[in-house]
Amino acid sequence: MSINHNRSMFTKREIDYFANLGEMLGFEVFIEDRKMDKVKGRSRPMDLAWWKWDKRISEEEYVSLDLHLERESVWGKDVETIEKLFSETEEGFVPTNVIGVQYIESEGRIDFLNNLVLEKNRQQQSSALMVYRYWEEEKEMEKVSAFWFNPSGKQEERHAFCKEDELGYWFMGYEEEVNLPVIPSLLKY
Repeated sequence: MSINHNRSMFTKREIDYFANLGEMLGFEVFIEDRKMDKVKGRSRPMDLAWWKWDKRISEEEYVSLDLHLERESVWGKDVETIEKLFSETEEGFVPTNVIGVQYIESEGRIDFLNNLVLEKNRQQQSSALMVYRYWEEEKEMEKVSAFWFNPSGKQEERHAFCKEDELGYWFMGYEEEVNLPVIPSLLKY
């Protein structure tokens, strides 16, 4: 994607990617699906959901909600996004996996948000992938930090930087690769 694309285009591409992947894996995929939030006392939308249908088990209901994905471009909604992913809900609506992709104010916010994920996931017991995008002052570029939590709380992390190439397109490289020499583009020759 070029630097001229706005955050909405990133959101669309990411949701489309997971929608296509879910369909290829045999799930029924819904965008803006809904599930009950018992604390709020109302149904709330899910940006994307993967449902598993198995007629051998039930002809009337889905067997499981295998993925609930939330994508947020407004950094002030980081806590709300986590609350959506880990809301207290009805039994058949507890997701096996959750993914949260969101812009955040700064790297300093990550520990607070990850502690919130751990707290809320103690009851839900989902596998969770949280992806945060923010401005890295020291490197003067956008950084993406991803954290994976299993139901028992174990955590792994990976970090990448986003840069604009000489043609105005975004690319990402893992943190350990950022200092590697850049191979000149074949388009220059």
